[in-house]
Parts: sequence; C-alpha cells; structure tokens
Amino acid sequence: MTVHTKSISAQRVRHDAKITLPEKRVGSHRRADPTVLNQWSALTMRTVRTMARYGELVVAAITPVVFGLGFYLPLKFVMSLQGIDYAQYLMPIIVLQAMAFTAISAAQLSSGEAMTGLTSRLQTMPVFSAVPLLSRMSSAMLRSVVSLAGALLFGYAIGFRFSAGFAQAVLFCATALAISLVLALGADAIGTLSKSPEATAQALTLPQLILGMLSCGFVPEEGFPEWIRPFVRNQPISQFSFAMQDMAEGGVTWQVLFPTVAWCTGLALVFAPLAVWASTRRG
Repeated sequence: MTVHTKSISAQRVRHDAKITLPEKRVGSHRRADPTVLNQWSALTMRTVRTMARYGELVVAAITPVVFGLGFYLPLKFVMSLQGIDYAQYLMPIIVLQAMAFTAISAAQLSSGEAMTGLTSRLQTMPVFSAVPLLSRMSSAMLRSVVSLAGALLFGYAIGFRFSAGFAQAVLFCATALAISLVLALGADAIGTLSKSPEATAQALTLPQLILGMLSCGFVPEEGFPEWIRPFVRNQPISQFSFAMQDMAEGGVTWQVLFPTVAWCTGLALVFAPLAVWASTRRG
C-alpha cells in the first residue's frame, strides 16, 4: 500500500500544476472571479479530479479493509478465548488508522504543490490566502469520508454493530472526522514545509504505525508489559479508541470523552496556526 501511495504521489508531481480560476466577462475583458467560494470550488474540484484520475478514492476505500483483515483474521480466535468480541473491539482503531493514512495523503498533496511551485504561484495571483489550505482540507475530508465508509462497511461485514443508538453512531463518525481534520492540518503543514512527497510519507507513516501498535486499540492494556502500560493507556490513540469503543457499544460518558476532546483541541491549537503559516508564508 505504501509503494502504491508513493507511485500516485510521483504521478501527481509530474502532473501539470497549472490552475485556472473562474472568470467573469466584463465588457470585452475577462478578470478572475474574486469570490472565496468560486476560488475554493475551482481548487477543490481540480484536486478531486486528480484524486479520481489516479484512483486515490478507491485506495482510500480499500485501505481500511486490507489493514483490518491483517489484524482481524490472526487475532480473532485469540481474543475470543478472552471473551472479547474482536470485531466490535477492533473497529475504532481501524477507523483511526484509516484517518491517519488520509492525513498522510494530505501531506503528500501539499508537498507536491509546494515542490511544483503551485503554492508560490497562487500567492502571486488574486487568490485569498486561506483558499488553498481550505481546498486541500476539503479534499482531505472527502478522502476521509470515503475511507470511513469503507471501514464501516468492512466492520459490518465482520460483525461490528452500532448498538448504542443512532446519536452515538453519529458521534462516532463525527469524532473520526474531527480527528482526521486535526491530523490533516498538521500533515499539510509538514508537507508544505518539506516539499518532498516521498520523504513526507516516510516520515509520517512510521510514527502513526508505532502509536497505533502501542495503543489499546488492538489489544487490551493487560496485553502489554507493565513498564509501558502508562504510556499505552494515556497516549492519544488509546484515548480515542476508548471513547469510540464506548460510542459503538453502551454509549460514551463525558469522563471517557473528555480526554479525546482535550487532545483534539490541543492538537488543533498547534496544527491549525502552523498549517496557516506554512501555507501563506513566502519563500
């Protein structure tokens, strides 16, 4: 999957970076439409068409399926011996890993635009400074929605169910997308600053895999050595998975939800200004 992502990234970098903004006809002259909505729409649709051309939405949909099967099949029997419904237990971390992979794709997109000079060119055009970042976040959220849908379809195929009701299911999906947005903001900033899609993907893949493996998303806390349990229990991926597991079954309480809200808020306060600065800086 990583090799395929790098191949897509390389193709996108070679793709022509030109961008045409919507225009209005005024007499015999044409000028760029200055509205934020039209600029955002033009940039977002350009990215979505590129994603569709290179099959990135298909990859986003099947990634959680491949990732989920890699853990569900070998661990299902072992967990059943401990009385754990592994499909129900596993789904939150599969969704979280899918959101992390879409953030990596967001980083590759911003890095490719910076490397080809599109970011610098947009800064010289009559484009509102926030529009390029907003368009990249919009495409990242589309990719996240597709990936989330793929993960949930896989979950339902192996027996996962939202047994806590419709409101908790909506909260589950909203939490996943909020986490995805926060991660995408941070990844976008890193990609813009690095200007190397391949290096960015490699730099971001390893930390998210390590944090995922050293979390309570795949196995309970008791499955880890005692010396590392405090880290495993309190790191953000575990806190996210605790809250989402409760949303899917039984309903989440504020006590369990609060760490997730705190982590998302804290990360957003760091990543959002960094993404804006990286996207608007010149040089």
